[in-house]
Amino acid sequence: MTHERLVFVHGSGSFGAAAWPTQHALASSYDCLYLRRHGFEAGVDPLPTDFSEDQRIVIEALGEGGHVVAHSQGAISAMMAAVERPDLVRSLVLIEPACLSLTTDQPATSAHRELVGQLYERRDSLTDEAFLQEFVRLVFSTDARHPATSEAQRAARRLRLQSPPWEAPLHIVPGVPTLILTGGWEPLYEEIADYLAVTGARHLVAPGGHRPQDTPEGDALIRGFVASHASSAEH
Repeated sequence: MTHERLVFVHGSGSFGAAAWPTQHALASSYDCLYLRRHGFEAGVDPLPTDFSEDQRIVIEALGEGGHVVAHSQGAISAMMAAVERPDLVRSLVLIEPACLSLTTDQPATSAHRELVGQLYERRDSLTDEAFLQEFVRLVFSTDARHPATSEAQRAARRLRLQSPPWEAPLHIVPGVPTLILTGGWEPLYEEIADYLAVTGARHLVAPGGHRPQDTPEGDALIRGFVASHASSAEH
């Protein structure tokens, strides 16, 4: 029996299969594609964000239709693809979605934009590592590791080149079964999840901070939601 397509869209850190270590096993039940968004390529100089190109990559990966699981900034292109081609998206899982352009007037989003927006305004005057260090301190309240390898240095540059998520041209997804999975640690993501829940999405919380998909609880919620919307009895 042909497996259903399951597309994974990474955030601003790891990409491809490396971004989904706990979900590798799903390849035995689904036709899994672990995407690389625009400008994310090992050994290649990073490129600035291109929301439209990311949308195209997701739609192309869906082929004749399937399920989409997206994390953080990857949720932007996943939502854009579902808005453009809802007929192709059988289910949509958004994990800690950085969909700030939907909640721009909400308190946590407004506070985040005021705090981090100043960093984006100064990024052209900062080194890649300086931007990385300040971004991680502002967003995660910790210190980033020094980018000692060439790939880590490219990752730091890639982060500095990314567009602020509140600039994304987002709209509500029409009629696509949607799960919002958050870690319950950050009011910003809970605010976005609550907003999407009002529009019809299901919001669940699992441990794991910004990566609840890495925990057994979060992984089980993803698997259960996708399976409940799969057309094949094998799942």
